[in-house]
Amino acid sequence: MIEKAVEIWTEDGTADAVLFRPEGGAKLPGVLHLPDIAGVRDSHKEMAKRLAERGYAVMLVNVFYRNGRSPVWTFPFKMGEERSMKRLGELRDPLTPDAMERDAAAYVDFLAKQEGVSGAPLGVAGYCFTGGMAMRTAAARPEKMGAAASFHGGQLYADDPASPHHALPRVKARLYFAHADGDPYMPKEAIDNLEKALAAWGGNYQSEIYPGAKHSWTVPDSPVYDKAQADRAFQKLAELFQAALK
Repeated sequence: MIEKAVEIWTEDGTADAVLFRPEGGAKLPGVLHLPDIAGVRDSHKEMAKRLAERGYAVMLVNVFYRNGRSPVWTFPFKMGEERSMKRLGELRDPLTPDAMERDAAAYVDFLAKQEGVSGAPLGVAGYCFTGGMAMRTAAARPEKMGAAASFHGGQLYADDPASPHHALPRVKARLYFAHADGDPYMPKEAIDNLEKALAAWGGNYQSEIYPGAKHSWTVPDSPVYDKAQADRAFQKLAELFQAALK
């Protein structure tokens, strides 16, 4: 496996990223891997590598580059702890809908131009906080995106002009949503409303709840990691990209 550090120029600064691809000279479909609020770390590198082994050039991006290079956390996160909540806000608040789309456009354009990336449509996968950013990525460059997936994405639907679901009319990609069971960040009512918005959109999508899986179940270093359900989620992602990134 080839692992290469890269830097992406955006309108707001330079984002550091890691590009993974199998050995060999074949051009491969490109995929963006957007990490959760804890940022780029070993667990997400392993997730990106696992996907790359299926025949993709996978770029894991530090979406929190405005706060510095990876790692963006220098202490363990504890929900409710003052310094943890302060850091959470520092990372989250600059990523407004407009900022996410500007960044997404830069990430897509950069990945598409890499020497080992084919001319096939690109894919994107977002986790937790970046589930909504995956949707916005598909909207930011609709002509280049073939598929977008959100795993335990939070606040994908809200009665708010800034809600990610408002980007749907611009999306042409195939979409997949994997929801946690009883997720406080994406409760059943929000899932139902998202699915109504998806039906009204009329594109190709799938949205499903993973029974018993808790928010952040796909990430190996999460305290609620569920290997069986994480393997199922990975297989669904692999199937999505195999079908859409041609």
